[in-house]
This record gives sequence, structure tokens and C-alpha cells, in this order.
Amino acid sequence: MRRRDFLAAGAASALAAIVAPAVHAQQKKFSGVTLRINGYGGTYDKALIEGVAKPLEESTGLKIEYIPSSPSADIAKLLSNKSSPHIDLLMADSPLIPQAIAGGILETFGTSDASNLSRVLPGFREFGDYGAPFSVASIVPVYNANTVKPPLTGFSDIARPDLKGKVSTMPANNYTGWMVLLALAEGNGGSLANMDPAFKLIAAAKDNIVATPPSSVAQLQAFTQGEAQAGTLWDGRAYEARKSGTPLQTVVAREGIYAVTSYTNIVRGCRNKEAALAYINQLLSDQGMLAVPKALRYGPTTDVALGDLAADILINSRERAALKRPIDWKAFMAQGAALGERMTKELRS
Repeated sequence: MRRRDFLAAGAASALAAIVAPAVHAQQKKFSGVTLRINGYGGTYDKALIEGVAKPLEESTGLKIEYIPSSPSADIAKLLSNKSSPHIDLLMADSPLIPQAIAGGILETFGTSDASNLSRVLPGFREFGDYGAPFSVASIVPVYNANTVKPPLTGFSDIARPDLKGKVSTMPANNYTGWMVLLALAEGNGGSLANMDPAFKLIAAAKDNIVATPPSSVAQLQAFTQGEAQAGTLWDGRAYEARKSGTPLQTVVAREGIYAVTSYTNIVRGCRNKEAALAYINQLLSDQGMLAVPKALRYGPTTDVALGDLAADILINSRERAALKRPIDWKAFMAQGAALGERMTKELRS
């Protein structure tokens, strides 16, 4: 080899030795990794894609695939196929988490794994080291400000005599309806162990109740189309009604705030737990935390500053968060079916 060629080859080798570590450093930590998570569909998933998945892919290379489905169906599928989970992360509301924990399909993690967990407000992480709470949706009394006077002040007002034929409330065959029953019980001297006060109120409100729509979309339509003038509804749906022109007012009920928290959980057998923890940390960052409030006006679970959004969000401060009623979800769900049957019986009697 001529001296000139030898020097050129040597220089190229030296350059490669210098460049290789630099190229390696530029590679994103989770390039080539894809995690699957069940989705709620529509606007909800779009919000999470914009606030969580896209920024995470830009910074780490991690890809997130949202698969819209029913959380209860996903839990059933995970329970029946523990050795080969179809998703890596599970989104589900607080009423469903005890079943998933009991079934052994979730991993635990703490603030040492995802530092932003330290920002979660008291009362929102309800299941020890399971799950990351990221959104709170409240079932609230609502009323049409143009047609209902005086305003409602609590859940028990659905039994007011002036509301005959004007009330829509949550269905008896779902935990949303059971939560209304719990609010009625606790607001009138009862408890989960003594639900009789709730059924007395339901009996008194029977002639008022014109609808118990099966879905939140149908519940919203009952108010926007004028079928109902007062009742109970998700706080985010009430915001939708106002946005569309129906003057449906949300009430901070005298009984307290009855809400479910949405959690993201790491599934046992997840393909990459470190990547899953990165997703959770981004979810709990300011950017991730604001995604759902911006899109749907459901509340955050951390100390994130809401700015102008606060006026449209029910749980918008530490003080408001303190009004959220604690619920023993395991005991609550164990009684649910029986509560629903009794509610149906009272409405039909």
C-alpha cells in the first residue's frame, strides 16, 4: 500500500471511530419500540396522541398504538390470556381497577420509576402502587338555567315536586347509576352499607324521571333536545351541552363530588416496562396532563396550572379536589348489580 493510501485509510478509520459514538448518541432511546394501549376512541384518543404519544415519539422514538375498545372487555381478555397480553398498557376507570388487581394482570410502580407521580394530588391514586391516575370525570347534578328555577343544589333535588316529568339520570345497569345512588344515600344519612335512603329518594323522584339513557351520548341528547331539564350527567358532557348552546348548568353538589378517575396501568408481561414508564411520566407531565382538559374539560389529577381552562372544569384546584368523595370501589362494585336491580324495581313500581 502506498504511503498516501495508507494515511487516507488511517484517517478514515480514525474518523469512523469518532463518528460512531456520536451517531449512536443520536439514536433515540426507544427507537424501534412500539407499545399497545387500549383506547377510549374519538376525541379522547386524539387528545392523548397529541399530548402524550407524539411528544414522546419525538423525544424517545417510542411509538404508541391506541386500540379503541371497552376497558371491561380488555380486562376480561387479559385475565383469560395472561401469558400473552394483547396490550402493554391498560386504561380503565377506578371502578374496574380492583378486578384487574385481583386478577394479577397489573404491574406495580412508584415515584422512583416515574417521577411525575409525585405531582398527583391527594386522594387520586387510590390503589397503592397500581396505576397512574391522569383524568377525573365527575357525575354532577345539572339543570337548564332557562327552565328550572330555583337552581339545583344537590343530587337529592331530583325529587323536587316542580321537576315532574323533567329529569334524566344515569341508568340502573351501570356503575354511573350506582354512583348516583351512593350520593343520594350518603347525602341523606346513609352509606354503602345502608342504601335505604337512596331508594326512598328514587321512589320520591319516580314521577320526575323521564329517562335513564344507556350511554353518555344519549344522556347528553336528552338535555340538548329538550327531553329533560334537570338531572345528572358527566361534567364534561355538561360542558359540551353549554358549548352547543344549551344553558345546562353544572352543580357543585352539597353532598360532595362523586367522580371516577381514569388510570393508565402497566400490564404484567408488558414488552418493555421502561418504555411504559416513560409513557406514564409523559402522561403526568404538564403537556400530557392538559391534553384531556383541553379537549373535553375533564379534570386533571396533578398540580398542573389550568389557566383559562379552569373556568370550565369542575375539579380545578386543590380545594375543589378535596370535595371528591372517597369510595371503596371493591365493595361498591360488589354491590352494584343488586343496587341496579333495586333501582329498576323502584322506578317500575
